Amino acid sequence: MTAIPDIAARRDGLLAEIRTLAGDFGRLPDAIKLVAVSKRQPEERLEAALAAGQRVFGENRVQEAQAHWAARRADFPNLELRLIGPLQTNKAAEAVALFDVIETLDREKLAASLRKEMDRQGRTPRLHVQVNTGDEAQKAGIAVSEVGAFVGRMREHYGFSITGLMCIPPVEQPAGLHFALLAKLAAESEIADLSMGMSADYPVAIGLGATSIRVGTGFFGPRLD
Repeated sequence: MTAIPDIAARRDGLLAEIRTLAGDFGRLPDAIKLVAVSKRQPEERLEAALAAGQRVFGENRVQEAQAHWAARRADFPNLELRLIGPLQTNKAAEAVALFDVIETLDREKLAASLRKEMDRQGRTPRLHVQVNTGDEAQKAGIAVSEVGAFVGRMREHYGFSITGLMCIPPVEQPAGLHFALLAKLAAESEIADLSMGMSADYPVAIGLGATSIRVGTGFFGPRLD
Protein backbone atom coordinates (compact mmCIF):
# COMPACT_ATOMS: atom_id res chain seq x y z
CA MET A 1 0.00 0.00 0.00
CA THR A 2 1.32 3.42 -0.87
CA ALA A 3 1.80 6.12 1.73
CA ILE A 4 -1.03 8.33 0.47
CA PRO A 5 -3.98 5.89 0.82
CA ASP A 6 -2.62 4.58 4.11
CA ILE A 7 -2.43 8.01 5.73
CA ALA A 8 -5.71 9.07 4.13
CA ALA A 9 -7.37 5.98 5.60
CA ARG A 10 -5.87 6.63 9.03
CA ARG A 11 -7.11 10.21 8.92
CA ASP A 12 -10.59 9.18 7.81
CA GLY A 13 -10.71 6.62 10.62
CA LEU A 14 -9.68 9.18 13.22
CA LEU A 15 -12.24 11.71 12.01
CA ALA A 16 -14.94 9.05 12.07
CA GLU A 17 -14.02 8.12 15.63
CA ILE A 18 -14.06 11.78 16.65
CA ARG A 19 -17.59 12.06 15.25
CA THR A 20 -18.69 8.95 17.12
CA LEU A 21 -17.14 10.05 20.41
CA ALA A 22 -18.58 13.54 20.06
CA GLY A 23 -22.03 12.03 19.67
CA ASP A 24 -21.51 9.75 22.64
CA PHE A 25 -20.58 12.69 24.86
CA GLY A 26 -23.12 15.17 23.50
CA ARG A 27 -20.54 17.32 21.78
CA LEU A 28 -20.25 18.82 18.30
CA PRO A 29 -17.61 17.08 16.16
CA ASP A 30 -16.50 20.40 14.69
CA ALA A 31 -15.54 21.56 18.19
CA ILE A 32 -12.74 18.97 18.30
CA LYS A 33 -9.67 19.62 16.16
CA LEU A 34 -7.39 16.82 14.97
CA VAL A 35 -3.75 17.93 15.22
CA ALA A 36 -1.39 15.67 13.25
CA VAL A 37 1.93 15.54 15.11
CA SER A 38 4.51 15.60 12.35
CA LYS A 39 7.78 15.57 14.27
CA ARG A 40 10.44 13.35 12.70
CA GLN A 41 8.15 12.40 9.83
CA PRO A 42 9.61 12.10 6.31
CA GLU A 43 8.61 14.39 3.47
CA GLU A 44 6.50 11.78 1.68
CA ARG A 45 4.28 11.35 4.73
CA LEU A 46 3.79 15.10 5.06
CA GLU A 47 2.82 15.24 1.40
CA ALA A 48 0.42 12.34 1.90
CA ALA A 49 -1.20 14.09 4.85
CA LEU A 50 -1.64 17.29 2.85
CA ALA A 51 -3.06 15.35 -0.09
CA ALA A 52 -5.57 13.74 2.29
CA GLY A 53 -6.78 17.18 3.33
CA GLN A 54 -5.04 17.58 6.68
CA ARG A 55 -4.14 21.19 7.45
CA VAL A 56 -3.46 21.28 11.21
CA PHE A 57 -0.05 20.03 12.33
CA GLY A 58 1.87 19.96 15.60
CA GLU A 59 5.64 20.21 15.85
CA ASN A 60 7.98 19.87 18.82
CA ARG A 61 10.99 21.81 17.59
CA VAL A 62 11.20 25.16 15.84
CA GLN A 63 14.07 24.22 13.53
CA GLU A 64 12.43 21.02 12.31
CA ALA A 65 9.14 22.82 11.82
CA GLN A 66 10.86 25.41 9.65
CA ALA A 67 12.30 22.65 7.49
CA HIS A 68 8.90 20.99 7.19
CA TRP A 69 6.64 23.95 6.61
CA ALA A 70 8.27 27.29 5.78
CA ALA A 71 8.42 26.60 2.05
CA ARG A 72 4.91 25.07 1.99
CA ARG A 73 3.10 28.13 3.32
CA ALA A 74 2.67 29.67 -0.14
CA ASP A 75 1.04 26.52 -1.51
CA PHE A 76 -1.10 25.88 1.57
CA PRO A 77 -2.15 29.26 3.01
CA ASN A 78 -4.72 27.61 5.28
CA LEU A 79 -2.11 25.61 7.20
CA GLU A 80 -2.38 25.84 10.98
CA LEU A 81 0.93 25.10 12.69
CA ARG A 82 1.10 24.45 16.42
CA LEU A 83 4.20 24.37 18.58
CA ILE A 84 3.66 21.62 21.14
CA GLY A 85 7.22 21.25 22.43
CA PRO A 86 9.28 23.40 24.81
CA LEU A 87 10.29 26.80 23.47
CA GLN A 88 13.60 28.46 24.31
CA THR A 89 13.56 32.22 24.56
CA ASN A 90 16.23 32.52 21.85
CA LYS A 91 13.81 30.84 19.42
CA ALA A 92 10.92 33.20 20.16
CA ALA A 93 11.38 35.22 16.96
CA GLU A 94 11.30 32.15 14.74
CA ALA A 95 8.34 30.70 16.64
CA VAL A 96 6.27 33.86 16.31
CA ALA A 97 7.06 34.04 12.60
CA LEU A 98 6.08 30.43 11.86
CA PHE A 99 3.44 29.16 14.26
CA ASP A 100 -0.24 29.99 14.48
CA VAL A 101 -0.57 28.54 17.99
CA ILE A 102 2.15 28.26 20.64
CA GLU A 103 0.94 25.77 23.25
CA THR A 104 3.89 25.78 25.64
CA LEU A 105 3.98 29.17 27.35
CA ASP A 106 5.15 28.39 30.88
CA ARG A 107 7.37 31.16 32.25
CA GLU A 108 7.67 34.90 32.50
CA LYS A 109 10.93 35.21 30.59
CA LEU A 110 9.39 33.46 27.60
CA ALA A 111 6.32 35.69 27.81
CA ALA A 112 8.53 38.78 27.62
CA SER A 113 10.34 37.43 24.55
CA LEU A 114 7.08 36.53 22.83
CA ARG A 115 5.55 39.92 23.57
CA LYS A 116 8.60 41.68 22.11
CA GLU A 117 8.54 39.59 18.95
CA MET A 118 4.79 39.84 18.47
CA ASP A 119 5.03 43.61 18.65
CA ARG A 120 8.04 43.70 16.33
CA GLN A 121 6.59 41.36 13.72
CA GLY A 122 2.97 42.44 13.96
CA ARG A 123 1.98 38.79 14.25
CA THR A 124 -0.12 37.35 17.07
CA PRO A 125 -0.12 33.56 17.32
CA ARG A 126 -2.65 32.21 19.80
CA LEU A 127 -1.12 31.23 23.11
CA HIS A 128 -1.79 28.29 25.40
CA VAL A 129 -0.32 27.84 28.85
CA GLN A 130 1.25 24.44 29.48
CA VAL A 131 0.31 23.01 32.86
CA ASN A 132 2.43 20.40 34.65
CA THR A 133 -0.57 18.54 36.04
CA GLY A 134 1.56 15.68 37.38
CA ASP A 135 4.11 17.93 39.10
CA GLU A 136 6.89 16.10 37.25
CA ALA A 137 10.36 17.55 37.65
CA GLN A 138 11.43 16.50 34.15
CA LYS A 139 8.48 18.19 32.42
CA ALA A 140 7.89 21.81 31.54
CA GLY A 141 4.73 23.60 32.57
CA ILE A 142 3.23 25.80 35.24
CA ALA A 143 2.41 24.19 38.58
CA VAL A 144 -1.29 23.59 39.14
CA SER A 145 -1.34 25.95 42.13
CA GLU A 146 0.09 28.78 40.01
CA VAL A 147 -2.13 28.59 36.94
CA GLY A 148 -4.68 31.22 37.94
CA ALA A 149 -2.09 33.80 38.94
CA PHE A 150 0.08 33.10 35.89
CA VAL A 151 -2.81 33.41 33.45
CA GLY A 152 -3.88 36.63 35.14
CA ARG A 153 -0.41 38.11 34.80
CA MET A 154 -0.16 37.07 31.16
CA ARG A 155 -3.40 38.90 30.46
CA GLU A 156 -2.83 41.99 32.55
CA HIS A 157 0.90 42.62 32.16
CA TYR A 158 1.57 41.27 28.67
CA GLY A 159 -1.82 41.76 27.03
CA PHE A 160 -2.11 38.11 26.02
CA SER A 161 -5.60 36.68 25.63
CA ILE A 162 -4.49 33.10 26.54
CA THR A 163 -6.82 30.99 24.44
CA GLY A 164 -6.05 27.56 25.88
CA LEU A 165 -4.39 25.23 28.36
CA MET A 166 -2.28 22.20 27.45
CA CYS A 167 -1.06 19.20 29.43
CA ILE A 168 0.85 15.94 29.02
CA PRO A 169 -0.19 13.50 31.77
CA PRO A 170 2.31 11.20 33.51
CA VAL A 171 2.45 7.88 31.68
CA GLU A 172 1.97 5.84 34.86
CA GLN A 173 -1.23 7.58 35.99
CA PRO A 174 -4.80 7.54 34.62
CA ALA A 175 -4.90 10.27 31.99
CA GLY A 176 -8.50 11.13 32.78
CA LEU A 177 -7.58 12.52 36.19
CA HIS A 178 -5.26 15.02 34.55
CA PHE A 179 -7.67 15.92 31.76
CA ALA A 180 -10.42 16.59 34.30
CA LEU A 181 -8.04 18.76 36.30
CA LEU A 182 -7.05 20.74 33.21
CA ALA A 183 -10.70 21.30 32.35
CA LYS A 184 -11.36 22.57 35.88
CA LEU A 185 -8.41 24.96 35.71
CA ALA A 186 -9.56 26.25 32.34
CA ALA A 187 -13.06 26.92 33.62
CA GLU A 188 -11.69 28.80 36.62
CA SER A 189 -9.69 31.10 34.33
CA GLU A 190 -12.45 31.37 31.69
CA ILE A 191 -10.34 29.63 29.04
CA ALA A 192 -12.17 27.86 26.22
CA ASP A 193 -9.58 25.63 24.54
CA LEU A 194 -8.13 22.42 25.94
CA SER A 195 -5.21 20.76 24.14
CA MET A 196 -5.11 17.30 25.66
CA GLY A 197 -5.11 13.72 24.51
CA MET A 198 -2.67 11.84 22.29
CA SER A 199 -2.78 8.60 20.28
CA ALA A 200 -3.27 6.36 23.33
CA ASP A 201 -5.79 8.41 25.31
CA TYR A 202 -7.61 10.88 23.08
CA PRO A 203 -11.02 9.19 23.53
CA VAL A 204 -10.80 9.94 27.26
CA ALA A 205 -9.75 13.51 26.49
CA ILE A 206 -12.69 14.07 24.17
CA GLY A 207 -15.04 12.87 26.88
CA LEU A 208 -13.57 15.43 29.27
CA GLY A 209 -13.77 18.40 26.93
CA ALA A 210 -10.69 18.41 24.67
CA THR A 211 -10.95 20.93 21.84
CA SER A 212 -7.79 19.65 20.16
CA ILE A 213 -6.15 16.23 20.27
CA ARG A 214 -2.51 15.68 19.31
CA VAL A 215 -2.12 12.44 17.35
CA GLY A 216 1.22 11.27 15.97
CA THR A 217 1.57 7.52 15.42
CA GLY A 218 -2.19 7.11 15.23
CA PHE A 219 -2.17 9.45 12.24
CA PHE A 220 1.13 8.80 10.46
CA GLY A 221 1.95 5.31 11.69
CA PRO A 222 5.19 4.41 13.51
CA ARG A 223 8.06 6.82 13.03
CA LEU A 224 10.85 5.53 10.84
CA ASP A 225 13.74 6.49 13.15
